[in-house]
Amino acid sequence: MDDQDDINLEGGEGPAGDSGGKKGIGLLPQLLKWVAIVLGALIFIITVVVVTVNIMGGTGENKTAVPLSEEYTGLREVLQWYQAVGSIRTKTADQIPASVVVEVALGYTFEDKATPAELSSRLVELKDFLRKYFTRKTAAELRNEDKIKIEIRNAINDNILSKTKIKDVRFTQYDIVEQ
Repeated sequence: MDDQDDINLEGGEGPAGDSGGKKGIGLLPQLLKWVAIVLGALIFIITVVVVTVNIMGGTGENKTAVPLSEEYTGLREVLQWYQAVGSIRTKTADQIPASVVVEVALGYTFEDKATPAELSSRLVELKDFLRKYFTRKTAAELRNEDKIKIEIRNAINDNILSKTKIKDVRFTQYDIVEQ
C-alpha cells in the first residue's frame, strides 16, 4: 500500500477499512497540545508579572512622601496645666493706657513632677514677670496673642526656670479694655 492511499486530501471518505475512529483519537492529542500551550503561556505571563511587580516594589503601599511640619504631627502631646498664677491686672504702655486682665496657664509634660514644684517655688517671680511684661506692651502689640504666648514661654524658660521647661502657654482669660 502506498502512503498516498492513507491520506485523503479531497475530504471524501477515507480508504475502505477506515471507520472514523481515527479522527476522534487524532483530535484528542491536538486538543491536549493546545490546552498545554495556553496553560504554559498563562503560567509564563503570571510569573513575569509577579517578578516585575516585586522588582518594581509594588507591594500595594503608597510610596508618596507626605511632608509633615513640626507643628502638625497628627497627635498633640497631652499636657498638664499649672494655673496657680491667678489673674494679672495691669495697664499697657500706650499714651492712653488700656487695662489688661490676663489669667495664664502654663503647660508641662504629663509625667513631669519637677516642673510644677519649680513653678510653685517661683510663683512670685512669675507674677512679677507677667505684670512687667504686659505693662511694657501696647494694646496693638497685645492683639497678636500667638506671638505673646511664644514670647512668654521663651522668657519663662530662659529667665525664670532653671531646671525644667514649660511646653506651652495658654490664656484662660485675655481681656484688653481700651479707654
